[in-house]
Order: sequence, then structure tokens, then C-alpha cells
Amino acid sequence: MTRSRTEQAQIDPQLRRRVTGLALAAAVGGFLFGFDSSVINGAVDAIGEEFGLGAAVQGFAVAIALLGCAAGAYAAGALADRLGRLRVMLIGAVLFFVSSIGAGLAFGVLDFMVWRLIGGFGIGVASVIAPTYIAEIVPAAVRGRLASLQQLAITLGIFAALLSDALLAGVGNEDPTRELLFGLPAWRWMFLVGVAPSVVYGYFALRLPESPRYLLATGDEDGARAVLRTVQPQAEVDEEVGRILDTIEEDRENEKKSSLRGPALGLAPVVWVGLALSVFQQFVGINVIFYYSTTLWSAVGFTDAFLISVISSVVNVAVTFVAIAIVDRVGRRPMLLAGSIGMAVTLGAMSIAFSQAQVVENKLSLPQPWGIVALIAANLFVVSFGATWGPLVWVLLGEIFPNRIRAKALGVAAAAQWIANFLVTVSFPIFSEFSLAFTYGLYAVSSFLSLLFVFFFVPETKGVKLEDAGGLVFGRAGKAAVRA
Repeated sequence: MTRSRTEQAQIDPQLRRRVTGLALAAAVGGFLFGFDSSVINGAVDAIGEEFGLGAAVQGFAVAIALLGCAAGAYAAGALADRLGRLRVMLIGAVLFFVSSIGAGLAFGVLDFMVWRLIGGFGIGVASVIAPTYIAEIVPAAVRGRLASLQQLAITLGIFAALLSDALLAGVGNEDPTRELLFGLPAWRWMFLVGVAPSVVYGYFALRLPESPRYLLATGDEDGARAVLRTVQPQAEVDEEVGRILDTIEEDRENEKKSSLRGPALGLAPVVWVGLALSVFQQFVGINVIFYYSTTLWSAVGFTDAFLISVISSVVNVAVTFVAIAIVDRVGRRPMLLAGSIGMAVTLGAMSIAFSQAQVVENKLSLPQPWGIVALIAANLFVVSFGATWGPLVWVLLGEIFPNRIRAKALGVAAAAQWIANFLVTVSFPIFSEFSLAFTYGLYAVSSFLSLLFVFFFVPETKGVKLEDAGGLVFGRAGKAAVRA
């Protein structure tokens, strides 16, 4: 703790402002992540009507971008090591730019899905490169706080997407099919506005300094020193260069023995811990709120469905600030346990509420007070997730893996998260046609299982040195996995 305070004191205000600015610029990749994943919320029904889609195809059209995200996340590390962090950021920006235009002007469902898949790849890349760049460019004394900007940017992207959807559809008289500029319906403009953040991200990618780690890995020590002199206290530049060179050499040695294989069903136990954290984060159904909430609230009779979705996204942003403020004091494990309990209870309440749904004139309706119960429970669910499982899974994934397998394991865990997201997203229209009560009950069960998983398999990593955290997980979860 003493060292942390000393380092903090050595960072003058001007340097702090500079590295904060660099972290904010890189975190625009997180903004794209949140924007792209949620912008389709307001367009779901209109796309189904425009292209005459059934529930299964509609769900696939919504979710297909997530397959691209999984591929992009898995490929990001290798691309970044080969091309550099900034070139990969630029690739992500270009892919999202092209996807925004293509999806907005799509002629049919097939080319719409192709454009969404392309954009998804770009977003998957950005979701991995942004936190990697931030971790490599900022001083250790402020790394935790600035790394959390990625999650904050994601929540702001979700908010911006839902707000733009609401404004384009028309507040008070919501209609995603209404004609706007150039005679294009509102739902097409929902995708076209994505051009703006992609241009901003591309601009930053052209202006940011390259990662010192990448420059040293490619032999450009002078370039690395030039960058470090602008982002590190001057007295620590030589020490930082030596430290980075040591870790690069260590990583090259570790790469020869970086197998993820182990005794627990073919994988190392810690890899299963990371995979399970990623999958549970999605199987609780959080993205149903951010992808389908407008459709859901409209279906059960709420007239301000777009506004309700925007309010949920504001709640998500607010509780992310809470998580950032308390995570290093409360710890990861207690927060995850509390989040699981909160999600299980609120999702259970939603399941009970939707079990009371009625069909009136061929339309689903929730009689009062069940409509209000469902609405309050949905937002409390967002609070439970956004303050715990949302940001903390990313924190743990960065802490639990040993150095020798961190890069590979993070790529696999991130890809698993996107695939789990895809499965939830593509299945929701089918499940909801069968029974909304069953669907939310299923998510409630997943939340309860996540509670049991954290209790038995996930140790506390607060205050544990990064190089020791992986061993801690092996020591606790490894034995439990073998017994299982």
C-alpha cells in the first residue's frame, strides 16, 4: 500500500491528465462495443417487418454480430502482436464504419447479416485491444482506475445507442418505420449514426502513440523511450524499459509452455474458472434487456418502451460508477455473491410477473400491478448486474490467469463470452414465444448457479499480486475441480 501511495505522489497533474486522456481515447473502443451491441434494440421489430422474418431468423439476425465479435476477440491478440495496437484499432474502426453503412442500407436480411457480422469482428477486436492498450500505456499507480474506463465506456455506448434509437423513433410517438432524411426509415438511421463514433475512434487510432511494449517487442527502443517519456515519471523511464524487456523475454519463454491443457476435463482448472465466469455473465440474460427491451415493453403494453430502455441504460451507467468506487475496498468475491443473489431474486420476480400475462385482442398484456412489478424488477436486475458481474468479470479475467497462459486464456474466455451472448440472444425470441415466465425463470436459475459457482470455485484476488493470483486460483479451484 505504501508503494502505491508513493507512486501516486510521483505522478504530477499534467502527466495524470495526459495518461487519462490517452485512456479515454482508447476506451472509445469500449463505446463502440456498447453502441453496436445495443443499437439494434430499437430496430428489431422494424427489421422483422421489413424483411418478413419469423422468430428464429429474427433472433439470428440480431445475434449474428456476436459471432463476429467472438472471432474478432479471439484473433485480436495475434493481430495486435503482428501489426501493432494502433493499426488493429484502425482496422476495428474501419470495419465498424463499413458495417454501419452496409446495415443501414441493406437490401435484404442476408446482406444485413453479412454487414453485422463484419461489424461484429471489428467490435470484437476493439473489445480486447482497448483494455490491452490502456494497461500498456498508463503508469502502474493509476492503471486500475483507468482500466475501468473500458467498462464505463461500454455502458455509455449502450446508453448512447438506446438514446439515439429513442430520438430517431420519435419520443412520445415512437415509430421506427417513420421516414426521416432522404426518405430512409428511422430504423436504418439507427445503424447509420454509428458512422460518427467509428470516425472518432479511427481519428484517435491515427493520433495516439503506439504501445511501448509493442515498440520494444519489435526492436524500436528509441521509439518506446520517446513514448514512455510522455506517459511515465521521468525518473522511472529506464526502469520501465527494463521491466518491459524482462516481461517480453519471459513471455517468449512462457509461450513455449503456454498450453491451456490440464487435468480437469482436458483443461487447466483456472481456464475452466475463466470460461465459467464468462458464460455465467451472459447466461443470466443481461443482454436481453439491452437488445430486446423495447420490443418486450411494447409487447406487454407500455407506450413509452424506448424511454424505458433509455432509463435502464442510465441506471447501468450509474451503478458502474458505484462498482469502480468500491471494488478495491469490498473485494471481488463478496460483490459477485451479492450480485448473484440480487439477480436471482429480481429475475424470479420478473418470471412471476410474466406468468400473469394475458392476451388481449391478440396482444400480450400485463395487468397491474404486475406490469410495474416487472418494470421495477428489470431495473433492479440491471443494478445487481451492473454493480457486480458486469465490470468484475473483466477484472477477474485480467487477474486470475498465470503469466504463461494469460494471453491465450484471455482470448478463449473472451470468445466464450461472445458465444454465450450469441446463444442467449438468438434463443430469446423462440423462448419468449413459448413463455416469458419460463424464459426469465431460466435466467433466474442461471443466476443461482452463478452464486454456487462463485462460492465454491472463485477465490478473492483483492490485494493479491498479479503474478500470484493465478496460483491462488489453481490452489482453490483446482482441488475443487479434481474432486468434482
